[in-house]
Amino acid sequence: MYQYYLVEWMSAISPKFVSQKSTFLKLVSKKFLTQKSISNKITRLIQVFIVTSLISTAGHSNVAALEIEKISQVDYDRKKISQSDQNNRENNPGNNKQKLIPVSQLSDIQPGDWAFSALESLNRRYNCLVGYPDGTYRGNRSLTRYEFAAGLRSCLDKINQFIAVNTAEAIRKEDLATLQRLQKDFAPELIAVTGRVDNLEAKTAELEANQFSTTVKLSGEVIFALSGAFGEERADDSGEDIDDNITLGSRTRLRLTTSFTGRDRLRLRLQARDTARLERATGTNMARLGFQGDNDNEVDLTELEYRFRLGRKTRVTIQARGGGIDDFTRELNPLIGDLQDSGTGATSRFGRKNPILRQGGDVGIGASYRFSDSLRLGLGFTIDDADDPDSGITRSPYGAIVNLAFVPSRRFGMGFTYVRSFDSLDTNTGSRIADDPFDDFSESIIANSYGGEVTFSPSRNFTIGGWVGFTQATAKDLPGNPDADIFNYAISFAWADVGREGNVAGLIFGQSPKVMNNDFQIGGNEFKDPDTSLHLEGFYTHRVNDNLSITPGLFVILNPEHNDDNDTIYVGTIRTTIEF
Repeated sequence: MYQYYLVEWMSAISPKFVSQKSTFLKLVSKKFLTQKSISNKITRLIQVFIVTSLISTAGHSNVAALEIEKISQVDYDRKKISQSDQNNRENNPGNNKQKLIPVSQLSDIQPGDWAFSALESLNRRYNCLVGYPDGTYRGNRSLTRYEFAAGLRSCLDKINQFIAVNTAEAIRKEDLATLQRLQKDFAPELIAVTGRVDNLEAKTAELEANQFSTTVKLSGEVIFALSGAFGEERADDSGEDIDDNITLGSRTRLRLTTSFTGRDRLRLRLQARDTARLERATGTNMARLGFQGDNDNEVDLTELEYRFRLGRKTRVTIQARGGGIDDFTRELNPLIGDLQDSGTGATSRFGRKNPILRQGGDVGIGASYRFSDSLRLGLGFTIDDADDPDSGITRSPYGAIVNLAFVPSRRFGMGFTYVRSFDSLDTNTGSRIADDPFDDFSESIIANSYGGEVTFSPSRNFTIGGWVGFTQATAKDLPGNPDADIFNYAISFAWADVGREGNVAGLIFGQSPKVMNNDFQIGGNEFKDPDTSLHLEGFYTHRVNDNLSITPGLFVILNPEHNDDNDTIYVGTIRTTIEF
């Protein structure tokens, strides 16, 4: 075994000896150290020689530390290493013997190393490690040199605090000597860690100086849209032509979000908008854009919501303004219609979501329960005119929802919905008769709606989706309690990352709400839609960057108002969305 000590001693004295270590080892083993004729005196002489060598090697520790420091400085001072130097090293394999070893390739600190034990001892006496909650290195695992340097820096800071408060006498001299040695051996890593910490502190200070609030998060969305409707006559039997002038509209939303416990969320939204009301230009709600509205750009409070958790699986939501029963459903196809916003996805109102989800009011309460990651149940109740003493909570129009969503994987999902509503059929997506199948004669319409939704992704970038919705409405205050059946459906196709990452192309084909059957009649006139309208829509969202997207979109309405006597209507828009 002595030959190995001798080789290590030679390696410590001359780094060039490392490349010849194996040859020398074979020579020593063959010629000298394996000969049985060596006397005991020679053996003892070798022992003394080895011990002396080890002492000499220890004396070179400072030199080794300096070498490590030189290597680390060269590795981290990138400004001193030009690209041409790197190319020269790559193109001249003969110089590989002189190639410097980066600090990242140096050996880790093992639990048996003296440095590990030394820092652990310092921690026991001065409680100076704050990296982990238990104040340890989490067992006997090895540490990278940077992890070790972070712990060492913490101890240095703690001892400097002792000195600053005149408690230096509590520090052992041998501990100071140990720290001095550790500083020398890990000087490059300490410099690197200190630099990173300083950079983080500078960035944190900048964020704190420029942040909106320490407790409230501000986010926003601005939409600019060039829009217009085209065709022949309006679909309202007026005989007037469609107003086909191009319009420029905008919508601005600011959201303020905060949390009190970390498991809750309070959100309010301010909104100002001034966009074209295309249903007035065309005579039908089927031509409505998904983001349209007009309040002369006055700022209104349009959403006030608070949600919190009860246990790990239940989330309760209270809506004081701007809510809806769709808030208690699980989003299945956000590429087509994001239920929470209309700045992305489909450009039409009908193409965004199943119209039965537009019943109810904007004030309510609900909860969602997660049976598992794939199965969730949503329950909700929303009312309209809650602040009106004439109707209040008990007599206002309302909508109640039960939604069960099953999403076993990213490729497939389905949902089933039941909605019970009162005087809330006006979804502004279908025909006039579908919004009021009893021609304003009833003030007590109870409706039971049933919906199904499915989405399937055969590949990562392609999704097929669709929904169906059926509503049976009953006029409780009319003779015979007449019923009306209303039906709608849609099929969608979405391609993600078309052209570049973040882009989305979508196609939607469907039928907006249509009265299929109706028991209500006046003078022999049946209040049901005579024909069938078809909704055809295409859009392409170009993601310029994380904050800006541009979406040209076009949808076509065949047989508007479910009447083939009406001319086809075309609605086009170029929607620019800015998010921040």
